[in-house]
Amino acid sequence: MFITFEGIEGTGKSTQIELLRERLEARGRRVVVTCEPGGSRIGAELRRVLLSLENRDLTPQAELFLYLADRAQHVAQVVRPALESGAVVLSDRFVDSTVAYQGHGRGMDIALLHQLNAVAVDGLWPQLTILLDLDPEIGLGRAVARNTREGKTNAEGRFEAESLAFHGRVRQGFLDLAAHEPERIRVVDAAGTPEATALVVREIVEARLAL
Repeated sequence: MFITFEGIEGTGKSTQIELLRERLEARGRRVVVTCEPGGSRIGAELRRVLLSLENRDLTPQAELFLYLADRAQHVAQVVRPALESGAVVLSDRFVDSTVAYQGHGRGMDIALLHQLNAVAVDGLWPQLTILLDLDPEIGLGRAVARNTREGKTNAEGRFEAESLAFHGRVRQGFLDLAAHEPERIRVVDAAGTPEATALVVREIVEARLAL
């Protein structure tokens, strides 16, 4: 099963993925954890370009195509082989991030983004998406604090440097996607403790996996 985690910066996607991985492995499932950008070898190179503060002059069009290149490589080299081997794949971001960030955030054409995503994923779509929802001001504060704590402000701080209004548009983009695909995209309030959020995520996933 292919499960993706989405949300604005600071919602705790990495934490929730790790907690879910531990839970699923304890229940006998083999799990592959990955991310976008950066899930493949080439993707790791693209991640450095896409997230670095040094590249704040990256145009929206260039940003889009770099993300799509990362996704195509990610699907071909990581996600599809893992699924074919029988693993549960947990990915930190996937197609919905492109629609939310480049579409709603940057103002690019939504229909075109769906078409380009279809090319990049080559028929492979997530079966379940966990959308961790949080007020942008809180999420951004968490993300900036995390990058400062981990010394990643310059290396991975390009989106954290965007305005609060930008992150508000991205959040609304995610919620719009969830409204259109309620069976696939399940919205989870990420304002509580990681443990409380994990309980909700676990219930959703285990029901879908029939564990």
